[in-house]
This record gives sequence, C-alpha cells and structure tokens, in this order.
Amino acid sequence: MHDDRSLVEARLKRVLDERIRPAVYSASVPLEVAVWNAPGEPVPVAEGLAAEPSPIDVGSMWGAPWGTCWFRVTGTVPAEWAGETVEAILDLGFDENMPGFQCEGLVYRPDGTPVKGLNPRNQWVRIGAPVAGGEEVRLHIEAASNPVILDYHPFLPTQLGDKETAGSDPQYKLTRMDLAVFEETVWQLVMDLEVLGELMQELPVDSGRRWELLRAVDRALDAVDLQDVKGTAAAARARLAEVLATPAQPSAHRISAVGHAHIDSAWLWPLRETVRKVARTTSNMTALLEDEPDFVFAMSQAQQWAWVKEHRPEVWAKVKKAVAEGRFVPAGGMWVESDTNMPGSEAMARQFVHGKRFFLEEFGVENDEAWLPDTFGFAAGLPQIIKAAGSKWLLTQKISWSQTNKFPHHTFQWEGIDGTRIFTHFPPVDTYNCSMKGSEIAHAAKNFKDKGVARHSLAPTGWGDGGGGTTREMVAKAARMRDLEGSATVVWETPEEFFTKAEAEYPNPPVWVGELYLELHRATLTSQAKTKQGNRRSEHLLREAELWAATAAVRAGFPYPYEQLDRVWKTVLLHQFHDILPGSSIAWVHREAEKTYAAVAGELGGIIDGAQRALAGEGTAELVFNSAPHARHGVAAGGAALPAPGAASYRHPREGGGYVLDNGLLRVEVDARGLVVSAYDIGAERESVAPGGAANLLQLHPDFPNMWDAWDVDEFYRNTVTDLVDADAVEPAEGARGTAAVRIVRSFGESTVTQVLSLAPGTKRLDIDTEVDWHETEKFLKLAFALDVHADRYASETQFGHFHRATHTNTSWEAAKFEACNHRFVHIEEPEWGVALVNDSTYGHDVTRTVRAADSGTTTTVRASLLRAPRFPDPETDQGVHRFRHALVPGAAIGDAVREGYRINLPERTVAGAEAEVTPLVAVDNDAVVVTAVKLADDGSGDVVVRFHESRGGRARATLTAGFQVAEATATDLLERPLAEAAPPQRAGDTVFLTLRPFELVTLRLKRA
Repeated sequence: MHDDRSLVEARLKRVLDERIRPAVYSASVPLEVAVWNAPGEPVPVAEGLAAEPSPIDVGSMWGAPWGTCWFRVTGTVPAEWAGETVEAILDLGFDENMPGFQCEGLVYRPDGTPVKGLNPRNQWVRIGAPVAGGEEVRLHIEAASNPVILDYHPFLPTQLGDKETAGSDPQYKLTRMDLAVFEETVWQLVMDLEVLGELMQELPVDSGRRWELLRAVDRALDAVDLQDVKGTAAAARARLAEVLATPAQPSAHRISAVGHAHIDSAWLWPLRETVRKVARTTSNMTALLEDEPDFVFAMSQAQQWAWVKEHRPEVWAKVKKAVAEGRFVPAGGMWVESDTNMPGSEAMARQFVHGKRFFLEEFGVENDEAWLPDTFGFAAGLPQIIKAAGSKWLLTQKISWSQTNKFPHHTFQWEGIDGTRIFTHFPPVDTYNCSMKGSEIAHAAKNFKDKGVARHSLAPTGWGDGGGGTTREMVAKAARMRDLEGSATVVWETPEEFFTKAEAEYPNPPVWVGELYLELHRATLTSQAKTKQGNRRSEHLLREAELWAATAAVRAGFPYPYEQLDRVWKTVLLHQFHDILPGSSIAWVHREAEKTYAAVAGELGGIIDGAQRALAGEGTAELVFNSAPHARHGVAAGGAALPAPGAASYRHPREGGGYVLDNGLLRVEVDARGLVVSAYDIGAERESVAPGGAANLLQLHPDFPNMWDAWDVDEFYRNTVTDLVDADAVEPAEGARGTAAVRIVRSFGESTVTQVLSLAPGTKRLDIDTEVDWHETEKFLKLAFALDVHADRYASETQFGHFHRATHTNTSWEAAKFEACNHRFVHIEEPEWGVALVNDSTYGHDVTRTVRAADSGTTTTVRASLLRAPRFPDPETDQGVHRFRHALVPGAAIGDAVREGYRINLPERTVAGAEAEVTPLVAVDNDAVVVTAVKLADDGSGDVVVRFHESRGGRARATLTAGFQVAEATATDLLERPLAEAAPPQRAGDTVFLTLRPFELVTLRLKRA
C-alpha cells in the first residue's frame, strides 16, 4: 500500500479548519448592543444592570486598561429557527491563544442571575434547545478590559501593570455579537475528528492502530459534502463509530481527569480582579456541571471560595448546591496556594488551619490532599505540616519545570526533616492546564516514570492561570477517551478518588528525602524586597500579638481579639500566594501589598501595646517584654522584667585605617574600605574571616535572565561581578547604650548604601544595618562573607527546623542549587565551632567554597541576596529606599543560630509600668525546644494552645510549665482537635513532661482550671 499518510493528515486539517468547524453555526443574526462604561473601579451588579447604556457597533474599540464596561445585548430569535438549538455568540475581541490573560466577561439575565463566564475559549451562551422561535433575548455582560501584560513577545517592560500608569486607550475591538443556530451533530463530528486526529499523531507510524484511524478518518471525510456539512455530518460520524468504539488495551495508562481552573489569586492582575475571575469561572463550572453528568470540578484556595461567598451570593448558591451533590469539590485545604519556601513555621501551619476550617465549616468537607500545582518548589519542613493538619497527600506538577535535572518519580513518598512521609503525585501530563489534547494524554502515558508498578495519574483539566476552567470540548474529548484503543483511559474523578486508587496500587513507592527544589524561578526569593519584608514583619507581629493578648487575657482579663486576629491572619496568608510573596506580580499588586502590610503592622501594634499595658500596670518602671522563645538580658522567654545592667563595648582606630570594635568576647576589625577583615572569637581563639578575604562585602552583578525576569536568575550572572570596595565615608557612629559602632557610606551607579556595623556588649555578634537607596536596573546586589570554615554542607532554616545543602557541586543536582531559600539563619560549622549569618527579612542566598592557593585552606563564602531590579512585570521593581538587618555570629552552634535568628526578628519592647515582673504564660526549660505560638484556642473556649518543636535536629527532653492552673492537657493537630492516636501527655499539676524526636512538631491544648 502506498504511504498516503501525510496527504490524509493535511486533508483532515484543512477540512476541519475551513469547512467543518465553521459549519458548527449554520445561521446567524446580529444582536443589538449598547454599552455603559463604569467610572473607576467595578460597580455592584445591580448598579451595572440599572445603568443606561449607549449604542455601540461591532468593530468598535472598547475598554480602557483595567476598566469595566456593561454591555446590553438584545434581539429576537427568528421564527424560522423553531426547533433548532440557538446560542448567543459573544466575542468581546478575544484572542483564543490567551485564555485567562485578557478581557473576560460574566453574563447576567436582567434579574441579576449569573449565566456563565466569557473567555477566549468559551464565547457562547445557550438560549434554547430547542427554541420555539420568536423569543426575546436580553443579556447583560460585565466585561473586564484587563490589558494583555504577557504578550506574544513576552517579558517586555510595560506600564500597563498599574492602573495609575496604564493610560486610557481602549484595549479591545468588539468582534461578534450574534444569535446563531448551533448544529449539535456537526460539533460532535468536530470532536470525533479532533480526538482521532490527535491520537493518530501520537501513535507509532508502524502501528496498525494508527493506520486504522487514518483509513477511518479518510472514509469519514469522503462522506462529508463540503457544500452541505450539516446534512452529511451524521453519515461521516457513522464511518467513525467503529474505531471510536474499540476498547483500550487492559494495560493502558489510566488518567483521572479533575476539572480545574488554576486561578492565580493575583499575578498579572490585581486582587480585586481575581474576585471577579473566580465568579466568572465558578459560574461557568456550575453551568457545565448541569449539562455534563460525568464531569467533576475541583477548586482549591479557601480564600477564593470566601470571595464568592462575600461578593457573589447569587453564584455562591449555585456552588453550594453543586458541592452538596459531590461534583464541585473543595480541594487542597489551604487558604491560598501559597509559596512554601518563604512562609514561616506558623504561617505555613495557618495556611492549612484556615483553609481546612473554612471547608469544614461551610461544607463539612475535610481535605486529605494538599493541592499546589504551581508553587515554586517545596520546603523540607512541609510534610509534617501537612500531616499535622490531618492531611496525607500532596499534588504538584511544578517540578517538571526544572531546567537541569529531571525528577525521577511521578508517584512517591516525600520525607521531610522529621521523618514524616507524605504520599505525593506529580501529574505526568506536565501541566495544570490540560485541555484533553491527544498530545497531552499521550505525553502523560509515555512520561509516567512508575510504569510496571503503578498505572494511575491525574490530569488537572481546564484553562487556568487567569481562570476559565474546563470547557464542553474538553468534556467531549474525555468521553471519547474513556475507553479507546491506543489512548490512555480517561475518567472524571475527584482528587480523593484518584489518590485512594493510586495509593492502593502502589504500596511501596520510592522515597525522596528533603526539599523538592525547583531548578527555576530562584530569583523569586529576592524580587520585591518590601513585599518580603512586609511578610516577615507581619509573621512576627502576629506571634507577638497572640502571645501578649493570650497572656493578658489569662492574667488581666484582657479581651482576646479573636475575630481581629483571624482577619489579619487571613490577610497575611493571602499575600503569601505564590505570585505575591515571590515578587512576580504586576506593580499594582505590590503597591497595594505595601499599604496592606503597613495597615497590618499598625493594627497588630495596637493589640500588642494594649495587651502589654494591661500586663505592665500603672507605673514608671521600664519593663522589657521579650517575645522571643529564649531568655535574653535576664528576661524570660515570653515574659517581662526590668532590664539587667549591661557592660560596654569599645571602639578605637585601627592601624592602617578603619576601626576596631571589641567587647571582650568578639574583636572586629573594619578596614579603611569599610570591610570586615577580622572577626575574632576571643574565647575560642579563632578567626572567622578567611585570610585575604572580607566580610560585609557588597557585590553587584548584571542580572538579565533569558526569560521570566522577576522570577529567574540564571547561573551566568556570576560570570561578572563588581566588588563595591570604595567608601565615601568610614566613621564612628552612635550605637545603643554601651554599643560600639561604625558607619560606612558607599555610592555606585545611581545608588547609595549606608551601613552601621555595631558590636553590643556581652554578645559574640556583629550587627549590620544596611540602608540602600536603590536606583539600578537589571542588577543583583549581594552581601558577602568570606569565612575561614571548612564545610561540605551548611544548615538553612526552614519551617519547624532546618536542613542541609551542599557547599560543593559534585553533581548536577547540587550545582543547580546556586540560589536557595533560608528563613532566619544560615549556619556553617566545623566540629565544635561554627558561624551563623542571621537576617530580619531576606530569603535568597548562596554558599560556595574555594581552596586557597596560599595555605590550602578552605574559604566558605556565604552571601545574602539583597536586591534585584527586573523590569517585567513591574518595570520599577524595588526602586527606592530599603533597610535590611543582618548579624554575623562567630562561634555559633546551631542552637545559637536559632536563638540569634529569633532575636533579630523579635526586638524587645519597653513599656512603662509597675515595678514588677510579668512571668511567662508558658515556660519551657530546654532551649532546644522552641515555642512558635502561644494563643487562645480558636473556638473561644479560653483554652491555651502552645505549639513547639525540637529545633536542633536531635532528641530533646523538656518540661513545659504553665503560669496558670491546668485542668487538662491534650495533644492536638494544627486545627486544635485531639489526636486520636496520641497518648495523653505526662503531666504533674501545671507541668507537662516532653520527649521530642528531631524536629518533631507538637501542639498542646491546655484547659484552664
């Protein structure tokens, strides 16, 4: 037989494109259109419906950037269409290649009932099936003219990312507003041909099945009269029936399709627009659920559900009904799909607390899965947080984006720092926007790495990023692939149904230990410094507010602000979304975030001040409140007292220029360039700074990644570096009482840096306060410390502990981690002596090692990432004044790193009051056991909840003593529910006896007598 494969395939493409698809709508009449431009921000639905619009013609431009236009479309179904299926085709000027990234609309009936959303892949509204003819049609469209930020030439700087700079030029051309006859049989033929044509392309050329499909398609096309597609579509379909009915092989890969619309809670649009995106998508999905009995849709992010409930009650009613039917599924159990690298311990825990509680309270649904398809890597502390929240599964696909190494599993056990294992699945379809293309389904089956021992994978199916969800075309394709030879089998299932099957068939999956590092998007640890600082500060203020409010409530009858704390927590958690905290959103998002964090700080500051004044009482004595988990300056952790008298540090000129700072424990030499050339641990007789090296060295790199400007830093940035060694001034500075300090000023490019280096009495710690007036573009600023430490690994703090990364690059996996995340500290050590670098607001860092030619010693260089200046999506990223605090801690063991990390983030507060001590509400007698939260129980019972963990990576025994009478102590999960499998804690009166394994996380609920 002659090989005519290419001929038939080309025939299929042209006939589909030029004859069959256009015949899906066989007749049409125009609708009359009028428009009202809403002034300013979006208006309530009732106002938009009541507004008086003006006529507008198809072909006219509409929609200023970020504007809202209310279109009214009216018409009459022709009488001669009686018995036909009629739809309105409402094309606002869509580009079908950009679902979720441009204009969108929500269609309403005149009474305000939402019908469905409009987007580039979903432009139709059903009028009737069949119609009687003569019906009057009146629809309203709330149309959002969101500008295209990520265009065909991506990553070009644009001012469209902020309403204040976007201008007022109309963005879109009204393209089509018609009533049309929908030809169901023709549409079904399109689905048949698309599925078979796409499957055919994926099968081996020498397979019999491919040629069977080719011949069937050829015969079907012969049956199509190109001048009468409607009249011959049924005959063409009949010629495809046999190949569509041939069942799949028993060994075929099995795909659980989950209806999905990954909606970024903010990204290339502001938060307020996401509220509307969610309403449009949920309206679409509830409508699709009514039409398609097999379809199942899952939506994560409790925040987005809460937005629907608050802002779109008419949509919420439909959602609740679909949830009750088990087909609209709350997924993931988190407040938002957050970043997981940067959120602190308590914040990561509260993502699950607030997410799971919302779904429990609203629907009685408990999520067993964490659902994070698009998060930029996963911290090593996450597994035990998932388990402590009462969940057991994790889904993501983002690791498939890694540039260097291909992850070896799709289904596996992920083991965290404490030994907790979570059953984890990476969908081999390698997208969270699966559209049921044959290429995607075939890729999932071929790509699946666990063949032979497992057969199930999951495919999140629907347009996402900017929303839209699953389409009727995707459902139709999935129906054809339910049991089709040559294809993986596809069935609509909930996440729970998938995970239950996958876990049952794979009882001994492989294990991956440690972080799931994404070898991409590393610069998200640094971009938009003020957003990151706002997050870090808010997390610690929340700790303080809960601690002091709980203490004051128990001790002084202070009204515990349950609702206020709940609301503020949710605000902070929202801003940990994986395009807000990582700094990868448009300018509008980060401008609003800065204002929000300032408001949060003011609100929490008020709670803290009120609670501390209630505890301090009336008086003039200066009480020092210590909210850190370790005692300092004679003040107990979680308590307040009069400060202990301190000694003094000294500063004197250094030979050759510069200054020496000395407090008897640490001697620091700052040379004439303002660089630290010596940090000598006097007691250990040990130098910290490498010979010939320096600490406090600012370094500037060019920073122009190949793509994804705000997200990426590519390894070649290191090829060029400028050491900022020229100083405008190196001079004495005023420090706090007894503190010796030096001030350094540098200028470079269009920017200036002012630093104050200070040595407080009684500490082995050099504090470094850095202020940068930053006006560079596409540059990367680092703060470097060349240390005389031989270490092949270093410790990096993560949630509820720390873990180790290599300092070397033996393998491609290690080399790929050239920029990584830490929380409050990085620690390197040789046996019995180490150095820590702690910070108050930075996350990105790198650690490298070199061997010195002079003495063959090893220099380990730790660098903190301070600032970047990418131009997309915010062309003014990080411009302006920034302040950072770091501290170098020579001679630090890991416990010192933990303590100093908390100290720099939780400064003491001084309050005038009675001359008395405030004893801690809860005290722990072992510094290895770190308390991360002291609060009153969320249920308003007045019980005290304490959360803590072992922080050093070893076993720990401790006693926890309550400063109140305890009637009962109960171990709970993160949601403060008793753990069924946990034995009651050993207790004697108000003391609880603790034994913890390395990094073990524990939540105790103490009932007050």
